[in-house]
Amino acid sequence: MLKKVLSIIFGVLLILGGIGHIASPEFYSPMIPSFIPEWLANALAAISELIIGALLLLPKYRKQGWLLFMLLMIAFLPIHIWDAFKETPVIGPHPIPTIRIVFQFVFIFLGWKFSRKEILSNESVSGN
Repeated sequence: MLKKVLSIIFGVLLILGGIGHIASPEFYSPMIPSFIPEWLANALAAISELIIGALLLLPKYRKQGWLLFMLLMIAFLPIHIWDAFKETPVIGPHPIPTIRIVFQFVFIFLGWKFSRKEILSNESVSGN
């Protein structure tokens, strides 16, 4: 039940985030390191978040959705660490960026746990 509720919550949040990258890319500009083209970062984030959000909402594809969610959170981790070391972090005043990094690890763990649990239950059902 918890996995289903979190799948819906994160699925909707990711889809809204993906739409946000398209509708208001300037909102995300301060979070993008200067060595990454903003249009590219927004396009890749939007596509990734829309696809992963949709996968989390579709029970048949949740396993893959959680696995991709974990990989996305790993990909975003260096940006959050980079932000935490800035004099004026984008996400908010200190210690908020540090708290955000802790949550990032929780999100990575959830992605791993829910994708793994699904994989194990599929193997036990099919007898593989």
